[in-house]
Amino acid sequence: MTTELATRQEQAVQSTPVQSDAAAIIQVIERAAMNPDVDIDKMERLLQMQERVMERQASMEFSSAMAAMQTEMPSIAERGKAHNNKGYATLEDIVDTVRPIMQKHGFAVSFRVNSLQGAIEVTGVLMHKGGHREETTMQLPADNSGNKNAVQAFGSSTSYGKRYVLCALLNITTRGQDDDGNAAAPVKTVSVAQAAYLKSLLIQCPPVTTDWFAQEFGEPEKVPASKYDKLAAKLKAGIEKQQEADRGDHQAS
Repeated sequence: MTTELATRQEQAVQSTPVQSDAAAIIQVIERAAMNPDVDIDKMERLLQMQERVMERQASMEFSSAMAAMQTEMPSIAERGKAHNNKGYATLEDIVDTVRPIMQKHGFAVSFRVNSLQGAIEVTGVLMHKGGHREETTMQLPADNSGNKNAVQAFGSSTSYGKRYVLCALLNITTRGQDDDGNAAAPVKTVSVAQAAYLKSLLIQCPPVTTDWFAQEFGEPEKVPASKYDKLAAKLKAGIEKQQEADRGDHQAS
């Protein structure tokens, strides 16, 4: 009953459906563990199989709970105000709105923030009570606009990153304040990645450019998608022109 028994037990486990919550696998492992002659290699394979089945089950539970949660997830009102008074959904409003819904469906979220050379990296981790988790990462430069000091720049970029990472994980949409139906149809704006790229360009631009951008668009995420290509090219060309001028001044000196 050594190798033959372990083989039969392993075959029985392979036929066990994922929906059994791995109960059958645990029973097989318990019986095998009581046998002093059980093949150790087979036992390790059973344990590995148990782990795979439990991971698949946790993934299925995560997907099912996520689908149910999405039906209850509202769009978030844009109560924050940018420099040009255009609205955006604040991190506080997003968290306050989604936390009870996440708890109801067994979800929780955490963040990891790493400081890089001249930038920060924000990672959001969406965890489910079944054990499965998903994560997404956004990297962006420190926000030095508006004469911020180093601490303020780090905090601003961190808040910015958390907002967009959380919205990406939960597929959250935002909306303007209620205007009794008088507003025009919403304009499609740039993606999270495009907004981050624009922000990285703005950090390299002179104050006259960043002031113009703030008056025209407010924040990068408010830029209409239809204007992204020309705007990004314009900012990049301006940066390259300034860099060439700086190199010329340096050589002349």
